Amino acid sequence: MAGFIQVIQYSTSRFDEVEKLYDELQAVQEAGTARRGTVCADREHPNQYVSVVEFDSYESAMENSRRPETSEFASRMAELCDGPPTFFNLDVLHTWSPQG
Repeated sequence: MAGFIQVIQYSTSRFDEVEKLYDELQAVQEAGTARRGTVCADREHPNQYVSVVEFDSYESAMENSRRPETSEFASRMAELCDGPPTFFNLDVLHTWSPQG
C-alpha cells in the first residue's frame, strides 16, 4: 500500500470561520501524523467543501484522530457545519504523476 487518505465532505455557510479554524489546526499539527492536507470548494455546489488529508498509514491516521487537538478541531468544526460531515477512509493502492 502507498498510504492512507481521509476525505471529509461537508457543507457550511460559514467558511471564513472554518478557514480560521484550519489555520489554528495547522499551527498545532506540527506534532501530528498527517503528511499533507488539502481543502477544496465544489464549483458546482455552493457551500460544499471537501478536505483531503494524507497519512502514511491507517494506523497513523487513527493515532492523529486520538490527539486532543484533533478532537477539539472536529468538535468546533461540527458547530460551523450546516449538517454532519461525511467521512471516507481510503487505502491508497496506487498513485501516479505525469512525466514532465
